[in-house]
Amino acid sequence: MYGDCEAISSMGGNLVVSSETLFTSTFQNPNFSYLPLEPLPPMIPKEENGSLLRGKEEMKSGSESELQETTEQPLKKKRYHRHTAHQIQELEAVFKECPHPDDKQRMKLSRELGLKPRQVKFWFQNRRTQMKAQQDRSENVILRAENDSLKSEFYRLQAELSKLVCPNCGGPPVPGGVSFDELRIENARLGEELERVCAIASRYIGRPIQTMGALMPPSLELDMNIYPRQFLEPMPPPILSETPSYPDNNNLILMEEEKTIAMELAMSATNELVKMCRTNEPLWVRNNETGKEVLNLDEHSRMFHWPLNLKQRSSEFRTEASRDSSVVIMNSITLVDAFVDANKWMELFPSLVARAKCVQVISQGVSGTNGCLQLMYAELHVLSPLVSTREAYFLRYCQQQNVEDETHWAIVDFPLDGFHNSLQTSFPLYKRRPSGCLIQDMPNGYSRVTWVEHSEIEEKPIHQIFSHFVHSGMAFGANCWLAVLERQCERIASLMATNIPDIGVIPSPEARKNLMRLSQRMIRTFCVNISSCSGQVWTAVPDSSDDTVRITTRKVSEAGQPNGLILCAVSTTWLPYPHHHVFDLLRDERRRAQLEVLSNGNALHEVAHIANGSHPGNCISLLRINVASNSSQHVDLMLQESCTDKSGSLVVYSTVDVDSVQLAMSGEDPSCIPLLPLGFFITPMELMNDGGCKDEANEHNITTGSLLTVGLQVLASTIPSAKINLSSIAAINNHLCTTVQQISSALSSNCIGSCNEGDNGKEK
Repeated sequence: MYGDCEAISSMGGNLVVSSETLFTSTFQNPNFSYLPLEPLPPMIPKEENGSLLRGKEEMKSGSESELQETTEQPLKKKRYHRHTAHQIQELEAVFKECPHPDDKQRMKLSRELGLKPRQVKFWFQNRRTQMKAQQDRSENVILRAENDSLKSEFYRLQAELSKLVCPNCGGPPVPGGVSFDELRIENARLGEELERVCAIASRYIGRPIQTMGALMPPSLELDMNIYPRQFLEPMPPPILSETPSYPDNNNLILMEEEKTIAMELAMSATNELVKMCRTNEPLWVRNNETGKEVLNLDEHSRMFHWPLNLKQRSSEFRTEASRDSSVVIMNSITLVDAFVDANKWMELFPSLVARAKCVQVISQGVSGTNGCLQLMYAELHVLSPLVSTREAYFLRYCQQQNVEDETHWAIVDFPLDGFHNSLQTSFPLYKRRPSGCLIQDMPNGYSRVTWVEHSEIEEKPIHQIFSHFVHSGMAFGANCWLAVLERQCERIASLMATNIPDIGVIPSPEARKNLMRLSQRMIRTFCVNISSCSGQVWTAVPDSSDDTVRITTRKVSEAGQPNGLILCAVSTTWLPYPHHHVFDLLRDERRRAQLEVLSNGNALHEVAHIANGSHPGNCISLLRINVASNSSQHVDLMLQESCTDKSGSLVVYSTVDVDSVQLAMSGEDPSCIPLLPLGFFITPMELMNDGGCKDEANEHNITTGSLLTVGLQVLASTIPSAKINLSSIAAINNHLCTTVQQISSALSSNCIGSCNEGDNGKEK
């Protein structure tokens, strides 16, 4: 009642409420017991026989003893039960797991805590109401912020519109209120008027006058339906190659109450990662045929109960889990810094991470990166447009801890969508379950890294040539991440070293670093341009073998690549040769001269060589193209980098001029040097001849080979707004097919030659 009176008074109206109405109301409010007011005298009811109460004089004549007895009797107050701290703690723990307990659970809680079932029921009702109010307040804060942002944008656009001028006459723009339909009607009327005037004028001049529409050059649209070979699907419009745009999830910010939940989840995920890294059977079972460890999902579900109510596994989601361990040449502090910085993480894994950014820093950590918690976004890719990318928002937590009296760093990623439902979903759906690595320092700047990769991916069809590659875990498994990390750590060690002898024209260690950075940018540009990341749309060429050729276009207007319209074609082919044989053929410039389509009949001469790994194939080369047009004033060069590890190999190269190389070596910013890289991505692969799985019954049906992905790029036009020429599409498709055929023929002849040499050796 007190609250109602206060609400009425706050309205500011003229409503008058009498005291009789207040004190004779049948409603009672327990809050009166706590008001700092004197107790009211007890009111004497009417007698049952209908006689009236006596007047004030009789009441005053009462004895003091009766009045004292009356005042000594305390007013009956409603008793209220205050829960103890232990009871509240237990109720909160149950509420986190089950906000809606049934009758049995409430009875059990009432017996354990010494409460009545109704008290337990009302506590849960009040707690749910409180949580709903907190969520409403958070949503209101977000909506108010969005409203303010929209208002600011509206006012800004109004101000911009007020400053607009007509580009033809310089006067004010068309006043408001004119719709686009009216403008189109007016435009059509003016067009008819123009044609009529031109027809009249042509009678006097004696020759026809073309209208403005006829004077405009015809635009060659990228319509593949007019192509003589009848493409199955139309070519998409050119795609701008600008700074990668990230999904629009501006409201994806964790509030203060969500940050507390996130920190609790981070601790739980870290404990799970450590156990998964250090526990063997029965959690991890080794496959005797492949030698790889397989996660026992039933044992995992029994050991780890994820706190949030995530959806259980279903037939629509496929679980991928793997574990691997290796020693890398990098200390733990540098490794942790690379994982916390999104840009460094992308540079460390160019063939796996297409895009990454830190959305929100939830916790800075207590000392350096220890205890750092970040909300991150990442897009993972395979270097081929035939495989869809994997996008995910997740939380990354970094913690230093002691495990068996040894200091380790734990980097763990865990899902966000369990308690935040405003995410923009990707296709296919991808969830990172607690995954990451455990890093242990070793002598001489080395570190032992144990990597666990655990995720759930929506079961969607994959191109048959990559089906085994993806389903076996070779695409995104722990062994792939660790192999790339080991190779990249060697590259960074070579970049920082000053005592490695180089071959060729490199004048100083600083020039060596700059050339390696330029080559790193070339590798990253190639990886991003030949995959399906950043929403790139690829068109299939139907007459290609196994339907593995894809083409796309993009407009480039920024520094770092040739400006204009770029046409890109990618093809993937299975070859019955070991992947290191294919890699040796393509990385060796002397053997690659056998391929006329790549060398154009020109010999290549290495003028600089930088070793950036223990494998001889991990190197950067600066090659001189020996052509007749070369002179002392003009020299054509080629920058090439090759790298290989257990997960696959890369050979990427791009033509550069001498001035650009000198600019890079002199310490200037090499980001403005235009690069249009071409290259090859080779992965080891086992082909199932009969489409079966690998087991003892059909082990003889498995052929060891490799997947060769060829990526070619050409500058179709120097004008970014130009339309693609269909002859350019036919030319690059033909060039791509010829390249694959010549590589296959060269490998076949080399294999026959080596076999003949082996047979001759046996005869001798």
